[in-house]
Amino acid sequence: MIITSCTPPPMMEGLDMKMFVSPKDRLDFYRKEIHHEANNLSARTNAYLTAQSFLVIAYASSMANTNPEWGPIFTLIIPPMLALFGVLSSMSAWPGIQAACDIINHWHRKQTDLLSCQPEIGPAYDDAPLFSSWESSYQGQSKALIFSKRTPWLFSAFWLFLGLFALIIQLL
Repeated sequence: MIITSCTPPPMMEGLDMKMFVSPKDRLDFYRKEIHHEANNLSARTNAYLTAQSFLVIAYASSMANTNPEWGPIFTLIIPPMLALFGVLSSMSAWPGIQAACDIINHWHRKQTDLLSCQPEIGPAYDDAPLFSSWESSYQGQSKALIFSKRTPWLFSAFWLFLGLFALIIQLL
């Protein structure tokens, strides 16, 4: 079915009711989406950190080159190039990490709205809240995403420093 602005609202409401039989089904769907996107974010962050760690090793090895014939030109060219590559890889990792964080925030907001609008699905069997107030607030969710969001920016600054350091050491 193609959804256009001409689609009548009653048709959409009936479709929504078929997809989610109960508020718990809707909550389960939101939780699965959050879990899926958190796994995507984790995989992206892990791949990014792994790549950065190999770049740091290559940078340190290239700075330690003591070959008397070609060592000075090697340490003048390769470490700044690795630093530039580190900055570029950080800049290309950022959109994917930011997109995953935005999607997680979207589903988390929908979950929070559902829990506040449907109080009967909030309490668990022992009348304790299903989610703590910190867990279901936007502030709690945003704090959980800070590491993944900041890592590309921190590594970009780190690589800029290392690139300048390599040039200054060799040229002075």
